Amino acid sequence: MAEKTTKLAPLVTDLDEQLETLTRGTVDVVTEEELVRRVKKSIATKTPLTVKVGFDPTAPDIHLGHAVLLRKMHHFQKMGHRVIFLIGDFTGMIGDPTGRSKTRPALTREDIAANAETYKRQCFKILDPELTEIRFNSEWLGTLGSDGLIKLAARYNVARMLERKDFKTRFNAGKTIAIHEFLYPLAQAYDSVALKADVELGGTDQLFNLNVGRDIMPSYDLEPQLILTTPLLEGLDGVEKMSKSLDNYVGIEEDPGNAFGKLMSVSDDLMWRYYELCTDISLSGIENMQRLVKEGSLHPKRAKEGLASTIVAEFHGEAAAQAAQQGFKALFENKEIPDDIPEKEVAAGDGSWPLGKLLNEVGLAASNGEGNRLVRGGGVQIDGDKVPGDRRELNCRPGDKIVIKAGKRRFVRVTFV
Repeated sequence: MAEKTTKLAPLVTDLDEQLETLTRGTVDVVTEEELVRRVKKSIATKTPLTVKVGFDPTAPDIHLGHAVLLRKMHHFQKMGHRVIFLIGDFTGMIGDPTGRSKTRPALTREDIAANAETYKRQCFKILDPELTEIRFNSEWLGTLGSDGLIKLAARYNVARMLERKDFKTRFNAGKTIAIHEFLYPLAQAYDSVALKADVELGGTDQLFNLNVGRDIMPSYDLEPQLILTTPLLEGLDGVEKMSKSLDNYVGIEEDPGNAFGKLMSVSDDLMWRYYELCTDISLSGIENMQRLVKEGSLHPKRAKEGLASTIVAEFHGEAAAQAAQQGFKALFENKEIPDDIPEKEVAAGDGSWPLGKLLNEVGLAASNGEGNRLVRGGGVQIDGDKVPGDRRELNCRPGDKIVIKAGKRRFVRVTFV
């Protein structure tokens, strides 16, 4: 199942440029001294480092939170190193216990195969397809066999495994830890052995797993891999980690207009973190913008438009970014209603519709209760007028037409029949 490439970008020979690029936006570097030594050796011997990053295809979509790690992979590509996008089709069937309070359900082979195809397509919105080596860890883990698995397990101990925060918390609380969950970090570590990785990248929540690989590699007569972690990107709410389940995410294949609007909703403070982690604008350029905003010569909203345009352009092109920006201004600055909003026909019935139920009926709320919460929170407008939070019903007659707006970007044109 391997999809290999031998093409590499020219190795950058400026040590300072390499170190600045490779460590930008990282949290953990294990260890900095080793990184300097290995990069120096790489330049001197004209031998690129092998950089491994694993992705379990547990969901079909990649969002900006995943893109932080993909961007760091791209940095290594630009510096001339060999980057392996490792799809965990074997480990996905175990289930990564990281951050879990209970055992993660295992995926089927069909789910993994379908999600892996989506990952392969989406990752090339950031990575250079000609410089990316795609591998599947079933290539070696699937043939390890029971004998090999026992020998692998013998290289680590339970006490070290229980040092992991997730396991320790569950163990102390008397919650179940399935034996196969201990195999996950070991399988991930063996990936590093099989690929002879010089560097492994991951989010900060993966630090334990990454260190297991570093710990066992010497027992295979390999030099311990370097570890670089990237931060977990806060979602649009600025509180929780970006996650599709929390609906605080921006998908890299999301509609450009919708993505632009979502990015314009982030706080002025969070904007700078997105600039650093989600764009390749230089740190000095970001600091200059911050200074201009502080001095009052650059409005935060204009800076945020620059952020949204930069991110949308990367994934959808300049034309799409310009159209998204124009659409946003027309909608929110000129108070225009877009032309291409969905249209729904709704039965007028007895001439009265509960507002929460109506929002659910036309697709602006997932349930009647959610619709009622939107109204109470002041997030609903009808024909441009804000609906009072205590209003519960809408009177209507056959032939009436209204435009309902829920939240900042969702519209529906309703015709009562």
